[in-house]
Amino acid sequence: MISQTDILKASILIVDDQPVNVELLEFLLSSTGYTHVSATTDPRVVAGWHAEHQYDLIILDMQMPGMTGFDVMEAIRPLETEAWLPVLVVTAQPDHKIKALELGARDFVSKPFDPVEVLTRIRNMLEVRLLHRETRGYNTLLEQTVRERTAELQRFRSAMDATADAIFLLDATSAELVDVNDGACRMLGYPRSEMLGQTASRIGLGAPAALCEQAERLIAFAAALGPARVPELLELELMRRDLIAVPVELYWQLLQRSGQPTILLGVARDISERRQAEELLQHMAHYDSLTGLPNRTLFFQTLTDAVALAQEKSWRIVVLFIALDRFKNINDSLGAALGDELLRQFSNRLVQCVRIRDTVGRMGGDEFALILTMTRDQQDAVHMANEVREALRLPFDLDGHPAALSASIGIAMYPDDATDPHTLVKYADTAMERAKQAGRDGYRFFTAGMNVQVLARLDMELALRRALEHNELLLHYQPKVNLHTGEIAGAEALLRWQRPGCGMVYPAEFVPVLEDTGLIVRVGAWIIDAACRQIGTWLRSDVGPVRVAVNVASRQFIEGDLELMVRSALLRHDVPPELLELELTETALMTNTERTISVLTNLKALGVKVAIDDFGTGYSSLAYLQRFPIDKLKIDIAFVRDITTNPNDAAIAQAIISMAHSLKLRVIAEGVETRAQLEYLRRSRCDEIQGYYFSRPVAPLEMGQLVLSGQSLPPDPEQDGQPAQTLLIVDDDVNVLSSLHRLFRRDGYQILTAATPGEGFEMLALHAVQVIVCDQRMPVMSGTEFLSKVKEMYPETIRIILSGYTGLDAVLDSINRGAIYRFYTKPWDDTQLRDNIRLAFHHYWLMHGSGRLVGHPGEDVTALQEVK
Repeated sequence: MISQTDILKASILIVDDQPVNVELLEFLLSSTGYTHVSATTDPRVVAGWHAEHQYDLIILDMQMPGMTGFDVMEAIRPLETEAWLPVLVVTAQPDHKIKALELGARDFVSKPFDPVEVLTRIRNMLEVRLLHRETRGYNTLLEQTVRERTAELQRFRSAMDATADAIFLLDATSAELVDVNDGACRMLGYPRSEMLGQTASRIGLGAPAALCEQAERLIAFAAALGPARVPELLELELMRRDLIAVPVELYWQLLQRSGQPTILLGVARDISERRQAEELLQHMAHYDSLTGLPNRTLFFQTLTDAVALAQEKSWRIVVLFIALDRFKNINDSLGAALGDELLRQFSNRLVQCVRIRDTVGRMGGDEFALILTMTRDQQDAVHMANEVREALRLPFDLDGHPAALSASIGIAMYPDDATDPHTLVKYADTAMERAKQAGRDGYRFFTAGMNVQVLARLDMELALRRALEHNELLLHYQPKVNLHTGEIAGAEALLRWQRPGCGMVYPAEFVPVLEDTGLIVRVGAWIIDAACRQIGTWLRSDVGPVRVAVNVASRQFIEGDLELMVRSALLRHDVPPELLELELTETALMTNTERTISVLTNLKALGVKVAIDDFGTGYSSLAYLQRFPIDKLKIDIAFVRDITTNPNDAAIAQAIISMAHSLKLRVIAEGVETRAQLEYLRRSRCDEIQGYYFSRPVAPLEMGQLVLSGQSLPPDPEQDGQPAQTLLIVDDDVNVLSSLHRLFRRDGYQILTAATPGEGFEMLALHAVQVIVCDQRMPVMSGTEFLSKVKEMYPETIRIILSGYTGLDAVLDSINRGAIYRFYTKPWDDTQLRDNIRLAFHHYWLMHGSGRLVGHPGEDVTALQEVK
């Protein structure tokens, strides 16, 4: 029951814009004994206060400026989940009383106040409010009690039915089904009533005699030793209602209860997915995922078996090693996806060439191999090689792109050339390389003379040793440019070999030999010394200080004393340490980590700078990275090459820049070859760039001249003076581009035009664009595809489709995904389109601007001028 004390302790809020009325009501309530009375003359705070304090009664004046009592009631209605508004309305207007009651008020008081009436209505409302709250709490308690009792009664049944496993309860004496859970019904596709009508043997649990024997064994085991702790698992197949077998893992338990029949309980778990996974793993371990052909492992197993059988039958085995000619060119020009499609189509043609008993395998990349079992001479091998070549004559269709291809084939034979599988494949590979060198699109049999390739490599190794002794090695320098100032910030030293009789040899041809033979340590020491010598020469000439970066191989940390090399070279040539920079790959950093950290820390203390080369292509973790004393990260060319058109490459580059700056590191991007790449990196806050756009690697004299000439990058196009509002129009129809250019020119925009998506990406990289208008139907890439990529790379832009194409599904999907802001159709209405583009700029500046039009001080961006 509600006591007098409960009523007097109730919380009351008085809301009236007249302080006199507030004071009067406060006096009436406090003098009557109410202890929790609050008041306000500002109706706007009522909802917030009520959400915080949950008042038992709100005495609300209906006629208030700024926010009426009706508005207050609407504001607090969502806070009362049962629509019971604890509101006592105070008003002098009869029509307000009726409206307030309709909106949920519980009672009203007329003005002027009658103190007795007011106090009576307040008491009545509080008593009803408190009784309502008490009743609701009691009902909640009752409901909770009922739920708990119901849950206890259903716990066992629910536990059985909740499990995904199938549970079968059988009478241990008769082996008849007594009960099953929902999992068993789902697994075998029976309703419960039909399932209980089946025999255990019909659904695959076993014959009655075997089940009774199982029960007796468990009973005997339990009598002797107690219940088994580890269940005995069996694998068998249960039969579904539709006669499909379900592989399961089954174990039996015994349920013995005093005075009740003994129950044999079987729990079956569906292992279909596990078996499929095992089969898939087995397949993945032995078959190529792209072509479905046997992989290198299975190919060698098959070849081993074939050799063993050939020894027994006195057969001849031929191995053909096949490599596609110029596959890399096709892969690079059309993309990896179409390159994969080419490999799939070629593998299909290859399989059609061979007999059933022959084996085709993919050795990796664009290399394949065949195992042919022959009973006659090598003409069968020639015939097969020609069939493979003929299979390539017809062009491949790669998503509308015809691709012509040829192959180079190497042939090795058992037992003529070798008697073990690995040597056979190696010799066939060697013969294939000889076929490539002979002009491609041909075949060669392995001969002993082909081992001259090994001799050629040995000759190169000896020539490299002589090169060190006869000063045939030299350094070229590629400038690095500061993106903030545009000036040369240093250079990277790049190794070259002036080989007598061969001319200039580039690193890709001989550095692998240096690394394999260990000569890289001696050559690395020479590079450091030569770079320091050149730094000193420039320093003491008109050129002045030039910071030079040299690459350091991992073997220089393992086998050489890198710290001593650097210190000696700096001292010998009197070079300030800060002018030398060491570039290391992530692989080099992670080799003998503790020693590497120690060496680099000592060199860093000396003043030498340290950079990570080809960052993003290695395997170092950030946890390790922060332990190294690093000054700079170098973004690999793989991420720069398509940075203006590939959202993934752009995202990786931006992530590297952001992470590096957060770690107080500078960032340099290598391989910058276009102005668009340059400007995109500049806008992404990259610190330095290096690449052919500014300069290719040059000899020391030319490098010095570049520094002296003061050559620098072109200025940033986003400097002051650029129009504030830039519009990009992309359409493959030059007439449309011309018409739109004339239409929008009068509105004062900077207008950029592009006839292809590729040109559009270039414009976006070169300029800060706010609004893009793009045609939908364009060759190579549709408008929605183009704008979807733009959204990832330039999410702040306003993206619009303007097209006569009526197929709207793709466009609407892109709009729903946020890739497109609006869609307009051709032909357009000039006035309406100008208004819409103006609104697009308006939207851009509201979302991303400062609130003012750039270049127009004092002009509010929301002010839209009329079309003239």
